[in-house]
Amino acid sequence: MTRIVAGFAGSLPLAVPKSGTRPTSDRVREAIFSALDAQDALRHARVLDLYAGSGALGLEAASRGAKAVTLVEKSFGAAAMCRKNADALLKAAPKRDAPTIKVSSQAVQAFLAGSPASYDLVFLDPPYELTDAELAANLVALAPRLEPDALVVVERSSRSAEPDWSGVLEMTKRKDYGDTTVWYARPVQADES
Repeated sequence: MTRIVAGFAGSLPLAVPKSGTRPTSDRVREAIFSALDAQDALRHARVLDLYAGSGALGLEAASRGAKAVTLVEKSFGAAAMCRKNADALLKAAPKRDAPTIKVSSQAVQAFLAGSPASYDLVFLDPPYELTDAELAANLVALAPRLEPDALVVVERSSRSAEPDWSGVLEMTKRKDYGDTTVWYARPVQADES
């Protein structure tokens, strides 16, 4: 069973689509959020969860202090699960300080092309069959939507190559968890000389 690990909605069970998604395990999610907590990357953050599936990563961020979360999932069924899970999480939220949660049922590239918003923290947990070239295109399209000190977390199969950061992001850390590799990256800062 997938659940929120910690924060105001800790232990809240999440509905997961019966097929078509690969939820991040509680163990990996706990490790990711421990690293994010250590960097104080969650409090008041604007979070984008691309290929959201059940919304577990974005909703975990909301439970732990993010102020705004956008879940992007093109599958109609999975987007409906995201909405259901977001509603359940918001019922548990403190009334005076509840996060805002939006669900977009668009393809990632279409969302990024049309979104004027900027983000502090982004999760990319695409299907393992997403090609390296498609992931690189996502990262290039994402770059203009990032705050200068934003953090991007990419989850892939441990058999996948390092993402092509295309000169717009630079990898800061890699962690392996069995069959899963998590990459952390930050925007490349323009040289001001």
